[in-house]
Amino acid sequence: MPAKAGEPLMPCHPARARELLAGGRAVVARRAPFTIRLRQRTRAESTVEGVQLRIDPGSKATGIAITEEQHRNGPKGRSAIARRGLITIELRHRGQKIHSGMMRRAAYRRRRRSANLRYRAPRHDNRPRPHGWLPPSLRHRIDSTMAVVVRLCRYAPVLEIHVEHVAFDTSAFTEVMPSGAQGGESTHGASEIREFLLAKWERSCAYCDATGVPLNIDHVRARSRGGSDRVSNLVLACVPCNQAKGTTSVHAFLADRPARLERVIAQLRRPLQDVAATNATRLQLVTALAAQGVPVHTWSGGRTHWNRVAMGLPKSHTLDALVTGFFDHERGDSLVRIPAQVLVVGSTGRGSYARTTPDRFGFPRLRRPRRKIQHGYATGDLVSAVVPKGKWAGRWVGRIAVRTGGQHRITTLTSRFDVSHRNVRLLQRADGYTYGFAHEIRLSGRRGPAYSGPTLKGGDPGNVRTPDA
Repeated sequence: MPAKAGEPLMPCHPARARELLAGGRAVVARRAPFTIRLRQRTRAESTVEGVQLRIDPGSKATGIAITEEQHRNGPKGRSAIARRGLITIELRHRGQKIHSGMMRRAAYRRRRRSANLRYRAPRHDNRPRPHGWLPPSLRHRIDSTMAVVVRLCRYAPVLEIHVEHVAFDTSAFTEVMPSGAQGGESTHGASEIREFLLAKWERSCAYCDATGVPLNIDHVRARSRGGSDRVSNLVLACVPCNQAKGTTSVHAFLADRPARLERVIAQLRRPLQDVAATNATRLQLVTALAAQGVPVHTWSGGRTHWNRVAMGLPKSHTLDALVTGFFDHERGDSLVRIPAQVLVVGSTGRGSYARTTPDRFGFPRLRRPRRKIQHGYATGDLVSAVVPKGKWAGRWVGRIAVRTGGQHRITTLTSRFDVSHRNVRLLQRADGYTYGFAHEIRLSGRRGPAYSGPTLKGGDPGNVRTPDA
């Protein structure tokens, strides 16, 4: 399509994209996700059926998927929906880093007020805030998710957005496990607590990190020794560890593994930060998505869990995003394609406004240059470096950290070294995110084949970033 149009078309196969690029009929608009822009064909000359954007929001990571649905004959002769996953993205947030940075800044200010240094009046936490205000660590989750959604809507013909609108009952996580729930009986509270324990302990044994095996709910302090059924006293343990521990205290059971004991105790005391973050941002995320002008459909977390279990899929943010929405399993609705690789987008920020780098006590250690662009490059840019000779001779692709003298430091997947700005070529400006690929979780536990997902067509030529960042 012409460059001035900028209207999105349907995704295509990578082989088709290579054919269009080799014939000069398209140019590269973006590299992650790899997007091309047609130079001649318009949207009116193309068949655009539209795709769906599906989101599984989370506290530390959010799963995003682009799918298309087609109708076909089901097993009983009824019309069934076949959903194909085109692109899956795992957006990793940095809310914890933002929270840690703000706590560090508050500690610096608190020390200055109490160390006979420059006086700074304390700011109380009861000052009024505008409606809808969220802490920066929570606001970041919405902003970063919307940044990716807006970009995908620009490059793909998104007709509707499906988002998992989950709400956790935090009061249930502080209550006790219902009696008899560890056996075959099942209650709503018990199932909710089980899901919370699986997420808290990352579906692995707390004592040996075993995964892919049956996990039991173990009492850290045995009930015969006065332990309660509260969630703060429950962990996941594999059958051998559960039988070996028995009624022994966790300190005696892990006496020969002090690092493991410290980790288990710290994990038990971890507050419900992830649950609270999801509950606090879910309503504003749906409101922000509705402002894009695309119909937004919300679905419960129970429906997503049921779809994933019915299809025999493991737990991951991207797989939850693929199965978010309505599935009629009786008429034959199915997920017929799962992308082999996931595009991992990590939020890194755009640098710091600080003019100095402090030491561990908060005092200035060195001054930072006021100019962020040195010799045409800024820290975080993705570049291609051609080193003519020496130990690092060859062609390298990575991110750079600029230096005033012109000897920039480049960081690749395997090494880090300095290179002159004369031997560097810009690939994409830093946009606050890093990009890479990871294999999708498979039922067999093995890594999937090489990525063979589609390529987006359309959009406007913007910044370009390769997966090597």
